[in-house]
Amino acid sequence: MSLNSQPAAALLAALGGCCIVLIGMMGSGKTSVGRPLAGRLGLDFIDADAEIEAAHRMTIPEIFAQHGETYFRDVERRMLARLLAEGRKVVATGGGAFMNAETRARIAEKGVSIWLKADFDGLIRRVRRRANRPLLQTRDPEGALRKLIDDRYPIYALADVTVVSHDGPHEMVAAETIRALMSYLNVPPGP
Repeated sequence: MSLNSQPAAALLAALGGCCIVLIGMMGSGKTSVGRPLAGRLGLDFIDADAEIEAAHRMTIPEIFAQHGETYFRDVERRMLARLLAEGRKVVATGGGAFMNAETRARIAEKGVSIWLKADFDGLIRRVRRRANRPLLQTRDPEGALRKLIDDRYPIYALADVTVVSHDGPHEMVAAETIRALMSYLNVPPGP
């Protein structure tokens, strides 16, 4: 599906000025799926964590280490408010962003939230590849991840749309996300 296709044009019309906001756990594929999703729709893609890192000239783990999680969450909330106010695009949030009630309300007002839902085994396999996950820097990263899932999944379930993030190609998950979004917005699939 490209921007020139009728279904994509109908989807963008139904979306209006709203952002597509990807939520989910670390390792769920928000950035990996978000890029091809944005490309298929002809929209800009913004990774909120990357924006925070660029603004602070520090990595997320460095921000956590120097300023703490509370500071980071405040910066994240303000960054997302700015991104959502800028108009239609695909935004990948940090894993904890949707836990903030103010952020959820702002997303509901200015966007469509899509939960990329991944199972524990898929998540642990993906996050083990990277050592830059501050919330998993514990003696028991698997236990920490299970606790995050227990805490976050009930809140993530408030998202407008849920798409299973599996180990298939990111392009496939992006296509499934477009179909789910079209269904949510009552956009017919086209010819």
